Amino acid sequence: MRIEQYIQMMDYALWDVIENGHTLPKTQLVEGVETVMPITSVEDKAQRRLEVKARSTLMMGIPNEYQLKFISIKDAKQLMKAIKKRFGGTSATKKTQRNLLKQQYENFTASNEEMLDQTFDRLQKLVSQRKDLTGRCKQKVVKKLVTRMEHTCCGIEE
Repeated sequence: MRIEQYIQMMDYALWDVIENGHTLPKTQLVEGVETVMPITSVEDKAQRRLEVKARSTLMMGIPNEYQLKFISIKDAKQLMKAIKKRFGGTSATKKTQRNLLKQQYENFTASNEEMLDQTFDRLQKLVSQRKDLTGRCKQKVVKKLVTRMEHTCCGIEE
């Protein structure tokens, strides 16, 4: 997901909180009753601040119409799991998206009116969509497209 890359780029400590969860609040048993100890140390306050910042960053990425469904989740790690579950899609939708991208790859051609850099940009968009969907892009597909591009470029140069 792109939000993972964005958060890792902006502040890796936030991503660490999202991925591993925050430290649990300290509790103490007083007269048989478990009570939550207030945050007093500088490290605990910094950790809590990171947790709030991570959760807020994730909430900003959620469209307004879904905010109410996610607002009750108080932990950034659980919030990320819920976001992936809601917006990640099922295996059937992912398979459909992969098949659609495969078809777009196979039908990729450069038009005569299009500049070479525009064609390359369209190709890069397909490659990045494939990487976003699967986390990788098969080299044989890219090589096949590059070969097609070379033939097209040779035709344009002539």
